[in-house]
Amino acid sequence: MTINSDGLETKAGAGSDIAVLFAEFSQAFEEFKATNDQRLEELEKRGSADGLLEGKLDRLNAVLDGQKAALDRAMVERARPQLDGKAAHGESEYKEAFTGYVKRGEEKALSVGVGADGGYFVPSETETEITRLMTTVSPIRAIAGVRQVSGSVYKRPISVTGPAVGWVGETAARPTTASQTLAELSYPTTELYAMPAATAAFLDDAAVDVGQWIADEVNAAFAAQETTAFVLGDGVNKPKGFLTANAVAETSWSWGNLGYVPTGVAGSLPTSNASDVLIDLVYSLKAGYRQNASWVMNRKVQGTLRKLKDADGNYLWQPATTADGKARFMGFELVEAEDMPNIAANSLSVAFGDFRRGYLIVDRQGVSVLRDPFSSKPYVLFYTTKRVGGGIADYDAIKLLKFAAS
Repeated sequence: MTINSDGLETKAGAGSDIAVLFAEFSQAFEEFKATNDQRLEELEKRGSADGLLEGKLDRLNAVLDGQKAALDRAMVERARPQLDGKAAHGESEYKEAFTGYVKRGEEKALSVGVGADGGYFVPSETETEITRLMTTVSPIRAIAGVRQVSGSVYKRPISVTGPAVGWVGETAARPTTASQTLAELSYPTTELYAMPAATAAFLDDAAVDVGQWIADEVNAAFAAQETTAFVLGDGVNKPKGFLTANAVAETSWSWGNLGYVPTGVAGSLPTSNASDVLIDLVYSLKAGYRQNASWVMNRKVQGTLRKLKDADGNYLWQPATTADGKARFMGFELVEAEDMPNIAANSLSVAFGDFRRGYLIVDRQGVSVLRDPFSSKPYVLFYTTKRVGGGIADYDAIKLLKFAAS
């Protein structure tokens, strides 16, 4: 695709490769900057910008978002490994049994993968592929901490305050110090399922890699449901999202709450020096967290912040420097999560923090498949399940921007 004189997207040939997509994305951003510079000049001179110019800028924002999405899809496709590579003898035997079960319903006596309620666990290479692809397409999973467990609940003790310490002289008394304060965080795993369907003719096709097919079918569904839960989940039969935690002003922060910095204007950024509140948000995070921090926001909010400049006239939003890289905002990686709220009065539309330490995803080992050839003839259904939990791991590692007066 290319950008014409109006800054609009035109489709490229189907054979466009990643390098071409990346070059076109970079070209679109240059056009975006030129148009926004013109808009800012008009705002400075006349106090308002031409409506046509505003419309063109909105269209360019949409073009950038569309091109980035196409580039991301191309990168996922290129990185997809082949599942029919060499495997250990036992694993290869089990994969053959799994293939026979999926295609024909054969159940061989391989106890390593047969669940008590029937069905099979998917081969480990397919399970790894599902998890890896979900990391690629699920933005929160890609930046959060991840722990694999064998039980249904993961419990984690955490020190809220350390033991009291003090300086003493060589011969001074050493009174007993106060003990550290511990809290226990619990992460129950809940069931996430998908049920792809296939015809018998499709399954009989010798060329079909059933492991890859199941990974492809369930991956997008799992990733979308997971991401919503990691952001907004209420903890009832799903993980608890970080935005459902109690939010308090950063000046009143305490453990068990997420701190927020207000923009000073309900439903908007300040009209002047808008970047100041973003700087305040960055430095509300302690240095130990800040070095690995990421921004999290949705596409529309990113489009708003994309227009901002610093005092030297440099854009705060910068595109990735490589095709497989991430955009950066104020020097930190920017992660796009569509479940983050749009800008509105009192909305918590921007998160900033070290999500590797701040949010924990708990995966129970194993992805299981139960074959059902009876419920939806002539289709064969595959009830595919995995168990996953999640919740905040460190309330001091994530900060929020609240679009509110205070």
